[in-house]
Amino acid sequence: MSDSVDSPPAPLSVATDLTLSVDGAQATVQSTGERLFVEVPSVVSAVELLEGLPATELRRLHEVLTTTGLALEVRVHQRTVAVLGTGARPGTLSRQLGVFPLELRFWGSVSALGAGVTHTVERLR
Repeated sequence: MSDSVDSPPAPLSVATDLTLSVDGAQATVQSTGERLFVEVPSVVSAVELLEGLPATELRRLHEVLTTTGLALEVRVHQRTVAVLGTGARPGTLSRQLGVFPLELRFWGSVSALGAGVTHTVERLR
């Protein structure tokens, strides 16, 4: 057996949902088999979660996800703000912010921010 870069991907399917707690902040993790959805409560929480991953770990996680045919989506208010692994398409923003190979979804983030503001206003009423 070889760990060659040219090895074909080893497909993997995840069939569980769980709750994740990182430094007291909670996130839910759900799966559709080949996509993992990490739902965090706010855009700030998403930024803190992603800032907690060193660049080397981000690249390693991306490689593992890609090799196993999985994608990970970070979501806020049911809107995707970032994608890693299979199908991720990082762009200029990802490179400028130093989070390559993470794909940042600008409009998803804007929409999630708007949903957060709306949710906060409704709670205050």
